[in-house]
Amino acid sequence: MDPMSNVPVLILAGGLGTRISEETHMKPKPMIEIGDHPILLHIMRYYYNHGFNDFVICAGYRSWEIKDYFLNYKYRQSHMMIDHRDSMCDPVEIGTHAPQEKWRVRVVDTGLETMTGARVAKALDVISETDSFENFAVTYGDGLTGACLREEFDFHLEHGKIGTVLGVPPLSRFGEMDISDEGSVTAFLEKPEAKTGLINGGYFFFKKAFRNYLTTTTSCILERDPLQKLAADKQLKVHEYRGFWQCMDTLRDKNHLQSIWDSGEAPWRPNVL
Repeated sequence: MDPMSNVPVLILAGGLGTRISEETHMKPKPMIEIGDHPILLHIMRYYYNHGFNDFVICAGYRSWEIKDYFLNYKYRQSHMMIDHRDSMCDPVEIGTHAPQEKWRVRVVDTGLETMTGARVAKALDVISETDSFENFAVTYGDGLTGACLREEFDFHLEHGKIGTVLGVPPLSRFGEMDISDEGSVTAFLEKPEAKTGLINGGYFFFKKAFRNYLTTTTSCILERDPLQKLAADKQLKVHEYRGFWQCMDTLRDKNHLQSIWDSGEAPWRPNVL
């Protein structure tokens, strides 16, 4: 069995997404579309392309939108015929149109106002009732990357610590100029990577022991006490990646990701299903 097939991927998808309210007043942030698909699906397909096939969506705000999407996913991916002319026939017939991913998708209601750490804790408690696993992944429902997740997972297994985080350079919000000694602008970059430092890229792997750092208290924020304590215990390693990474915080970010997708060269576009 491929080791990735027994690694649940928890996707944080329950926030209100207030900074992109132009879209989220109608749908959860992870359901905002890039191309013809929600960014949530882009994320899942990227994991799937690296061998992961067990997904746990930590839902909250408008969770029904996510449930409805996956309840009808096969119809979205295939031709469909509804025929009520013969009461003896199944009214729905599916014809092959697009390949169906061989994955499991679970949507766990983790609360409307629950913070990220508590969402992870609640989802872990639900799936631990039926599943046995040693490691799990966590990511946000609004970030895309070109990093090799299989390499990050191998790194996680090799170092033996409880947690691994993908470290990426921060993106500048303003245009940056390269200037020569004579004061001439030699290059102008619209949205360059910062030249130093790394930030949380939002793609984690944890051993199940990380559950001990989490609480189901609504105010438990993953990025604060849990990760800070894990780091203080020297149980958190960084997997450095300096390629493509982009989160979708604002409408400008969404439009930027759309333009990359439209170019046909999106680094997160899966090669196979």
